[in-house]
Amino acid sequence: MAGDPVVLVVDDEEDILSLVEYNLRKEGYKPLLARNGREALAVAEAATPDLMVLDIMMPEMNGIEVCKAIRKHARLSGTPIIFLTARSDDEDHIHGLDVGADIYLAKPIAMPVLLSQIRALLRRSEAQSARPVIAVHDLVVDRERYLVSVKVDGENVSLKLPRKEFELLYFLAGNPGRVFTRDELLDQVWGADVFVVDRTVDVHIRKIREKIGVDYIETVKGVGYRFKE
Repeated sequence: MAGDPVVLVVDDEEDILSLVEYNLRKEGYKPLLARNGREALAVAEAATPDLMVLDIMMPEMNGIEVCKAIRKHARLSGTPIIFLTARSDDEDHIHGLDVGADIYLAKPIAMPVLLSQIRALLRRSEAQSARPVIAVHDLVVDRERYLVSVKVDGENVSLKLPRKEFELLYFLAGNPGRVFTRDELLDQVWGADVFVVDRTVDVHIRKIREKIGVDYIETVKGVGYRFKE
């Protein structure tokens, strides 16, 4: 990505904002700050950040609502989002990922860990943007617009999949013919440090097949899944 990556940090605690801002500047990032959800959306609209670090418990509009709004936004929907929050229950963790966050981290967190996750997400985002459109058979996966086009009964149909379904399809379609285990797919799509059970992959594959048909993703019994060449 051109220039210093822009990272929007959203938190209602001034000490957290100051600490993260200081460390981001040291690493060569350009931090932007917001103190509640409504301000975060306004800043994101104006600046189009490369990544967001988002608290959940905030006044006016909480982080879950902000994440949902970002994922529905035509221009911002692909923005990587890290939840950094004091809510550390497994249910909160799973819900945060389900609404569209890429990574869920609990406070307090060591700053090198947060910076490492930011670097990893930005690398992944940059690699994906280098190949924004994948076309295989009658299927087109458009990373820039987060749209999927598929031919159904001879007619092209446009679909907007939930974020993780889209990313799973994008990854498989970008590596046709190769078999991936569930653990490999969890690592590539959800991230190595995210707690998600391998059954999650099966559920997402089933939902993708319901939308694009069963002819594209093949189950390799006892191993995992592959996108047909």
